[in-house]
Amino acid sequence: MDVLSKGRLVLGIGAGWNEAESRAYGIPFPSTRERLERLDEAVQIIEKMWTEEKTNFSGKYYKIDNAICNPKPIQKPRPMVLIGGSGEKYLLRTVAKYGDACNLFGSPETVRRKLDILREHCKAVGRDYDSIVKTKLTQLLISEDEGMIKGIVDRISKMMPPGMNVNEVILHGTPEQVKSKLSEYSDAGVQYMIVSASGPGELQALKLFGEKVMPALNH
Repeated sequence: MDVLSKGRLVLGIGAGWNEAESRAYGIPFPSTRERLERLDEAVQIIEKMWTEEKTNFSGKYYKIDNAICNPKPIQKPRPMVLIGGSGEKYLLRTVAKYGDACNLFGSPETVRRKLDILREHCKAVGRDYDSIVKTKLTQLLISEDEGMIKGIVDRISKMMPPGMNVNEVILHGTPEQVKSKLSEYSDAGVQYMIVSASGPGELQALKLFGEKVMPALNH
């Protein structure tokens, strides 16, 4: 993919979360702890195979012997590895050790806490915290009609599990409100937002975001 895209690949990888999808395709779905440990080894192997002519690795779950990966990526030393997830004890430690970027979830308050924990992991492994790109993944719900947004958010809130706050999973509001929330994420340490819109108003939402919100982000 890096060769085909002329050096534009960013590898996004995580420990996996969708058990039903895995079962549907006959893919083993071990415990959270095992998936996180496998992720740690997998990232090491991927990075080595991108940069070494022949790679050897012997871990708890994976073992390779003089493995070859060609063609090599165009990007040097290798493409960016973006690790998604928010696990505080293991996943963020893997980010500190091997990730070029992290992709987090949650409200500005949640993200700030996660990044504080990532900073501590970086100190523990001798990694420069500022060398890691911080990104945030969210659903987008935007409209000029504040009442409509409030109605949708109220309906979604009623369907969510107890203790779950809609602000943890959806960026919502009028263009001005969304800009204000994006500023909060920036203050928390987020450098890039990855947003997705869905439903019948998807194109209108993206158009509104592009016209009313994105210009303010360029300043």
